[in-house]
Amino acid sequence: MFSGSIPALVTPFTANKVDEAAFRDFLDWQIAEGTHALVACGTTGESATLTDAEHRRVIELTLEVANGRVPVIAGCGANDTEHAVALTRTAQELGAAAALHVPPYYNRPNQDGIYLHLSRVAEVGIPIILYNVPARTVTDIAVETMARLAQLPNVVAVKDATGAIARVSAQRAACGPDFVQLSGNDDMALAFNAMGGRGCISVTANVAPRLCAEFQEATLRGDYARALELQDRLFPLHAALFTDASPGPVKYALGRVRPGFPQELRAPMTAAGEASRRAVDAALAHAGLV
Repeated sequence: MFSGSIPALVTPFTANKVDEAAFRDFLDWQIAEGTHALVACGTTGESATLTDAEHRRVIELTLEVANGRVPVIAGCGANDTEHAVALTRTAQELGAAAALHVPPYYNRPNQDGIYLHLSRVAEVGIPIILYNVPARTVTDIAVETMARLAQLPNVVAVKDATGAIARVSAQRAACGPDFVQLSGNDDMALAFNAMGGRGCISVTANVAPRLCAEFQEATLRGDYARALELQDRLFPLHAALFTDASPGPVKYALGRVRPGFPQELRAPMTAAGEASRRAVDAALAHAGLV
C-alpha cells in the first residue's frame, strides 16, 4: 500500500502563519522530483505547534496539490485518545490515504494502554500507520503489542524509528510479511529495506527528494550496488540534518537548495546554529545539491 521515499514534510511559516503559497510550490516540487507519498503534519512539520484549524488546513492543502498523484498520509498523533480520534476523523473526512499515529507520549501508558489508544483510533476506519519513536514518546510499541494491532484490518504499517534494526525481522515474524514496515531513520534505510522494509518516512527527502526516491527505487528492485552508491552520497546529509534540533537544519538546507524558502520556525524551535549550518553546507556539497 505504501512504499518508497515518503518525506515527513516541513511546514513553511511566514509571519507566524502557514505560508500556503510556499507550501504549494514545495509540494509540487516534491512530486515532480519523484517522491512516492507525502506525510503532512508530522514531527518535522512542527505539528505540535499547529492549531487544529491549521492542522486541518495543512492536510487539506497537501491533498489539493497532490490531487491523487501520490498518497497523502496525515499525521494525527496525540497523547489524548479523544483528540487523536478527532484528528483521525478529520483526516478521513478530508480524504487522506492513512493516518500516522504515535503511542501516547508523556502519559507513559503500559502496553495495554498503548493498545487501547491505537485500537481506538483504528475504529475510525481509515488505514493506520503506527509510528514507533521511543526517543520522542518515551513509550515503545512492543513487538507483541504491534502483532495485536496488526490483526486489526486497517492497521497496515509501521514507521519504525526505534533504531533497533533487528526489530524489522522480529516484526516481520510477528505481524506477517504483508504488514508494511517503513524506516523512520534515513541513515538506516539501506539495512532496513534489506531486512524486509519497503521504504522510509524521511527527513532528508525534504531536501533531496530525487536522490531519496532513486535510492528507494534501487532497494526495492534489489539493486543494492546502486543503493549503496546513493547511501554514500546521502549519508553526510542524513547526519547533518540532526546536528541541531529538527527541523532547524532542514529548513536551513531547504533555503540553500531552494533559495527563498521560508526559514521561520515556531517556538520552542530555533534556527540551526553555526556548527550545524557548516555541517549542512558540507553535506549538501558532498551530495552535489549545491
